[in-house]
Amino acid sequence: MSARETFLAEAAKRILMTDGAWGTQIQNFKLAEADYAGDLGLSHEQKGNNDILALTRPDVVEQIACAYFDAGSDIISTNTFSSNLISQADYGAEHLVKELNIANAAANRRIADRYAAQDGRPRFVAGAIGPTNKTLSLSPDVNDPGFREITFDYLVDVYREQVEALVEGGVDFILIETVFDTLNCKAGIMAVKQAEEALDRDIPIMISMTLTDLSGRNLSGHTVEAFWNAVRHAKPITIGLNCSFGAEQLRPHVKLLSGVADALIMVYPNAGLPNDLGEYDELPEQTAAFVREWAEAGQVNVLGGCCGSSPAHIAAIAKTVTGISPRVLPSVAVQTRLAGLEPFDIAA
Repeated sequence: MSARETFLAEAAKRILMTDGAWGTQIQNFKLAEADYAGDLGLSHEQKGNNDILALTRPDVVEQIACAYFDAGSDIISTNTFSSNLISQADYGAEHLVKELNIANAAANRRIADRYAAQDGRPRFVAGAIGPTNKTLSLSPDVNDPGFREITFDYLVDVYREQVEALVEGGVDFILIETVFDTLNCKAGIMAVKQAEEALDRDIPIMISMTLTDLSGRNLSGHTVEAFWNAVRHAKPITIGLNCSFGAEQLRPHVKLLSGVADALIMVYPNAGLPNDLGEYDELPEQTAAFVREWAEAGQVNVLGGCCGSSPAHIAAIAKTVTGISPRVLPSVAVQTRLAGLEPFDIAA
């Protein structure tokens, strides 16, 4: 079976687990500039460029991936949130974009396959692409609302380079995550579709939105329902929410999205809200208790964690949802009506 078919078959059996935060785990290693820079000879300081560790400290990447698989993850996302031309320009590492994506993807592929061979349970690798620090929907200049730093076509090209490298490295899916600008997401979708055509192969898409306020909108102003209707044409294998807030604050938005989307729902919230020092204090058992409510309500198919979460959070979530049936997709009729494509028939 293809990765898509295998994933859907597994998701029909149980609630699947993705991983937790990578940045938080990398911080725990207390790495110095030399760890990041290695012997690559780059002119810029590299500390904070987490993605480059696949080249300079691959042991760190492997340890984190193994820790999440040991905790119960079915899916590992690549440590490539910033492995694109725009983000790597801040570190003077633009020429390493392809190498970064291939190295991160290949490392996770090897580890995923090793775990799958040990117990026969499929493991998946999602190639993560972040939103970059640019926005196509809004001007960065308050005095010039029509100004944009980049064009849509340029961002498509940036994403396509990353997508093709991730696929070459062996990922099963492309995860367009932490979407704060819906138009940026559309550029990511276009890049995947172009790569599919060029490579003549299926590349399943996962999409994950991030909310910027408690009213449930992203930076470009879309509610979760509006966002779904803006990207549903891409037929993502999963749609969901990540980052934003903690699980407690995401509750109403998860419920809304689960009722309208004809895709699997994947949610990986932060470990609560940050404290005054920007740290996350929510204990694994607390996060697990919150997301269990979603599971018991039949609202989710895949769970995990974002900022502040750890393998302990993943293990706690996996334990608490064991035995709970996964969400069943809404009927086609309900999907169509909720999407506004067909008027409600009161007699129906």
